[in-house]
Formats: sequence, C-alpha cells, structure tokens
Amino acid sequence: MTSSPDLTHLLPHFTSAKYWRSGAAPVFARGEGCYLWDHAGNRYLDTLAGLFVVQIGHGRTDIAKAMSEQAEQLAFFPSWSATTPVTLEAASLITDLAPGDLDAVFFVSSGSEANESAIKFARQYHQADGQPTKTGVISRIDSYHGTSMGALSATGLKPVREPFLPLLPGFTHVPNTHGFSDGVEAARVVEEEILRRGADQVGMVIAEPVQNGGGALVPPSGYWRELRRICDRYGVLLVADEVICGFGRLGAWFGSEVVDAAPDMITFAKGATSGYGPIGGVLVRRPVVEKVLDSEAGTFLHGATWGGHPVVMASAVANITAMREERVIENVARNAPLFEARLHDLAEAHDQVLDVRGTGYLYALALGHSRKEGRDYSEEETKRAVYEALPELALEAGLHLRVDDRGGAKIMLSPPLVATTTELDEMIAGVSQVLVQLAATI
Repeated sequence: MTSSPDLTHLLPHFTSAKYWRSGAAPVFARGEGCYLWDHAGNRYLDTLAGLFVVQIGHGRTDIAKAMSEQAEQLAFFPSWSATTPVTLEAASLITDLAPGDLDAVFFVSSGSEANESAIKFARQYHQADGQPTKTGVISRIDSYHGTSMGALSATGLKPVREPFLPLLPGFTHVPNTHGFSDGVEAARVVEEEILRRGADQVGMVIAEPVQNGGGALVPPSGYWRELRRICDRYGVLLVADEVICGFGRLGAWFGSEVVDAAPDMITFAKGATSGYGPIGGVLVRRPVVEKVLDSEAGTFLHGATWGGHPVVMASAVANITAMREERVIENVARNAPLFEARLHDLAEAHDQVLDVRGTGYLYALALGHSRKEGRDYSEEETKRAVYEALPELALEAGLHLRVDDRGGAKIMLSPPLVATTTELDEMIAGVSQVLVQLAATI
C-alpha cells in the first residue's frame, strides 16, 4: 500500500488552505504525452497542459537530453556583458517566429518578470523620447499579468490585488471585451481612459490577445486594429501579454497573429520551453529598442541573474525545434474546429453550461444552474463548486482540471498542443461525467 505524501512543509501557489490541509491534492510523479501519473500510479488526462504550459507534452527525453548536454558543457553564464551560443540561438529562433518587426528579445524567468520588464521598458522608452510623464499603464478588468508588484498593479483581478494594496500608482483598468460585439466600440473604452487621464500621462496599454481571466474572452473583430490606431494617435506603447496565448495555444506561433494585433512588445513565458525550463521574455520592435539603446543611459537599465540561462535556452531550442518538426501548430489548427464543436455539443447536453468561450486549444466553460432559465450559481454555490465539488469530481474522473471562480464558476480547458482527437474526445467524456455528478451536488 502506498502511503500518502506529507504536504505539511510545502506552501502551495494559489491553493486554498482547506483543500491543501485535507491531503486530497494529487502528487504527480510522472508524465508522458497528455497524461500524468500520481505517486500511487493512478493515471490522469492533463486537460490544462500543466498550467497552459506543456505544449509539446510530458516526458520528452529529447528535451531533457538537450538540457543535460548543455549543463555538462556550460551550466550557467548570465546575459551581462557577454552571452552563450545557445542563448543567441534561442533569441534567433524566437525572433524569427515573431510577427512584424519584433526582432529583439530580453530573457527573464517567468511571465510576471516578463510583464515587469515590459513596464520598465515602456517607462525608459518614454524618458528617452523626452516624455518622462508618460508612466501610466492601462489594462483590463479581470486581467491577470503576474504577481510581482508592477505586474500585479496591471492585473485587474480585485481578489488578487486587494491584499497587497497600495500597489504602484498610475495603473488603471478598463472593461474587457466580454459583452461587446463591435471591436471598435470595445476599444473605445481605452481611448476614453487615455483622454480622461491625459495622453501625456499614459505610456502603455497591456492586454492578452484572448484574455484568460474571466474565461477565454475572444475579442470581437477589429478590436486589436483599433487599439493600434488609438495607441499610435496618443503615442502609447501597445503590449500583447502572450504568456498563455503564445507558442501555439491559439493555433499560431503567437496569438497576436490570430487576433490581427500589431503590438510594440510581446511578453511570453510558459510554452516557449513547454515547461522544461523556467522562461520569460519580452519581444520588442526595433524602433523601440533603438530609442532606448541610443538614450543617455545607453542600455535597458534592467537585468536578472537567470535571464538567458543556458540550460533553459537549450530547452527552448529543443522545444521549438520539435514543435516545428512535428507540426504541432498545425495539429492545433486542424483539430480546433472539432474541439469547439465537441464543446458546444457538451453544452447542449448539460444545461448547467451557461457559455462556451475560446479558440484554438484555450477554452472556458461557464457554469451555473441553468442556461435555458438563465440561472447562475449563488456566490456560496460558486465557491462550493470550485473549491469542493469540482476538484474531487475531476480526480475521480481521471482528469487534471482547472476550475476558477473569478467572474463565476468556470472550467478551463487547455490541453497539450499534441492532443489528438482521441485525447480531446476522452477529455470531453470526462468533463461530461463531472458535469453529471456536479448537477447532483450543487
């Protein structure tokens, strides 16, 4: 008989104390493809790619080998006044994939650090441009941009922000695209906020191509083109946070391509290494880069010890190379319409699915009592569903599943990008089982 691991000494991330103390949290010991095995040998389908991360799938020995070989050759050297061949190779690969003239990359180790870096880059850019008052940042309600103080200030989720108030000044949040059918109208709230604050006070707008917070919110057509027009008009830098959307999640290398965005910067993390190494980065347009490099400072005044870590860079090169050779992006583009159709069939079969939102391999199911009757869960029922019922039911169904209570109860579905129709059908069947049992519980 396998004994239960002792969870006492580990402080988990964004996990309720009640759930953690219950000892019910799984301890995953092995992964292969789209599947995970816990310490007792039970198998689960990973419906979240770890945490919107493992694009290429678990258990890739080719990536592990590339990392091991790099560690044996040169385990560490920073990107301070020098670099390494593998860091240059990773930079070249990623900038080649990037849309437009985003041809320079600054490496860090996480999505939070990437967004923090973008905020600082925008400030230094405007200082170099002779507009030092343009320090303000506009982001969207229910957005998530990270946990460091700058990234958290940009985050639009009140429950995540409020314990750490006061945050940095100059950050405001406008309505996201949910409920808008016209892209120009949806973007107009950003222009109104720039005018309210004064264009000389606003330096940056940051948004995800498809907003994860609030549940896979796909913008209406024309939204990002209008954001570009607005930012150009008022001299504001436009940043696409692609920590989740990047590296194939939406069916293209970058989500900006899917929503017709032309940002000045793209932040990324997660999928660049498929989680085999901790990575983050900022892609920057050449004119923006040159303005900062030609300033009095003569450099971007920011740095991180682990940015461009050689072993992590080796994982990025191996991951991107494998994704290209195995046509992983094409797999998403090919199967996404079927995935969407299956999810709508699921909603038709289960009245407690209020809405299906998303694109590519990034979807959310909004849950409540009845779609037909327009009845949502109460606040207490939402918490019971998200923090008690759904985690237990998902594990019983053999699923690693993410549930969320931000803006109502939701199931997030974001499988590894190597998932075929077989895994997608298995996922839908498992979620269907969960929904049947949930209806009897809530």
